[in-house]
Amino acid sequence: MAIIKQLGLDPHTLAYDAAKALFDKGMENVDIGENRRIVGQQPPETKCDTSIANNEIEVQTLEWLHDVFNCRMFGRIEKVYAPNAQYHGPKMSELYGPAAVLHQHLGLVGSIPDAAYMPQHILSTPCEEGGVKVAVRWVMEGHHLGYGLLSELGKPTGRRLQIMGMTHYHYRNGRIVDEWNVYDELSLLTQLKLGEMVAAGKN
Repeated sequence: MAIIKQLGLDPHTLAYDAAKALFDKGMENVDIGENRRIVGQQPPETKCDTSIANNEIEVQTLEWLHDVFNCRMFGRIEKVYAPNAQYHGPKMSELYGPAAVLHQHLGLVGSIPDAAYMPQHILSTPCEEGGVKVAVRWVMEGHHLGYGLLSELGKPTGRRLQIMGMTHYHYRNGRIVDEWNVYDELSLLTQLKLGEMVAAGKN
């Protein structure tokens, strides 16, 4: 949303207009399927599906991502990231160290506590700076049940949300030294406004 604001636009107005267009077409939500962590809190799969991986570092990446986001084993972050790791994220965030990375990911999950993390594609390539870079395209699904980093969403609504994002990791000597993370915040706002319109139409 930082880019939208830099352009002098109001993200709430853009989200409302996008939601209204969907509502006028008869859409009530933008769900793509059942949430794998339903509100009843089913336990996550013990092991992740690594069938999309092409090599060992991609397998390892999918495994620790599953542990962190689906099993909520946030202690893995300190073991995977280098002490001087840099985090580059939404809202032009530039942070340093595993504790800062932990804060960002806890904040995201804090807004959607029942979120399920589902990687859709992964690719790795050797890096001229040394080491390997790994790119992951992912989706998170859950319900807006808490307060967290997504302050633009306002107070919890309980509505179903989906986030699509892309993260790049730079591994050097077996640990992550850089992370670039981006996800579609405007889509989240649009989903909430669509939910408000649907609820108002049924009352």
